[in-house]
Amino acid sequence: MDIPKRTLTGPVAAATVAAPKTARKPGRGGTFVRYAKAFRTPKGIAAAVLLALLVAVAVLAPVLAPGGYDQQARDALTGPSAAHLLGTDEFGRDILVRTIYGLRTDLSLILTAVPVSMVLGTLLGLSGYLSKPLGSATQRLLDIILGFPGLILGIMIVLMIGAGWTSLFVAIVIAGLPGFGRLARAGLLAQQQREYVLAARVLGVSRPKVLVRHILPNVTDPILVQATVFMVVAIFIEAGLSIVGLGINPPNPSLGAMLNVGARYVSTLPTYVLGPGLVLLLLALAFTLLSDALNEAATRR
Repeated sequence: MDIPKRTLTGPVAAATVAAPKTARKPGRGGTFVRYAKAFRTPKGIAAAVLLALLVAVAVLAPVLAPGGYDQQARDALTGPSAAHLLGTDEFGRDILVRTIYGLRTDLSLILTAVPVSMVLGTLLGLSGYLSKPLGSATQRLLDIILGFPGLILGIMIVLMIGAGWTSLFVAIVIAGLPGFGRLARAGLLAQQQREYVLAARVLGVSRPKVLVRHILPNVTDPILVQATVFMVVAIFIEAGLSIVGLGINPPNPSLGAMLNVGARYVSTLPTYVLGPGLVLLLLALAFTLLSDALNEAATRR
């Protein structure tokens, strides 16, 4: 005996027709695909090319200048020439060579301090999901840090630790914590009441697992964009502290330290500040273009 088929009508039928034949759970690979597309835009291409050139020059510094950054010559404060394209400094050292090694110092500082600040700040911002008292305490700590201007905070840290690479690293890490922490906190508050998070909790999934598997992947977009933006801020933190004499210890070069010393000779040797200043500008421009490209990719759905 044949059983007659029931015909669905109304909203149920519409939902059945509209439903796809096969449903796939969105994977995390979509995030990487979206960011990969960011590097196909004009801004992303320009940022990638510019950063690649700057990183290549910094990495190949020992090959491009085998004599090192502290090799002195007889003539000091000479203008550009075939042997010294940007001239020599007050000790007869090649300004172009020291600019290349200064770029190497700045990149090593930025590319290590900013990721550490991003990770620590994100953990502080998300800690409120595991413990409300801990979350409140971390937010008050971030508010205190936020109350100090970046340069003043850096000066305080350098005066306590002493001038050098390590103090600049600590200053950049601490200065970036409020930005990353507040973004992570805002993402947490937006996501913890979503249906999939509540469903996971009802099913007995532990809070740490919910935090890692469900909340964290949905707050990474603004945090990654903030990381590229803060790299520009970190460049100027290093330059600002070096200009006031609290940066890298001589004779080690950095772009900010070279600007500090070169300002004394800018009237007689403009190329002393032209080289480091131009490299700083290109470095800031590259990270600015990268942040714009990633922001457009993150907001485009």
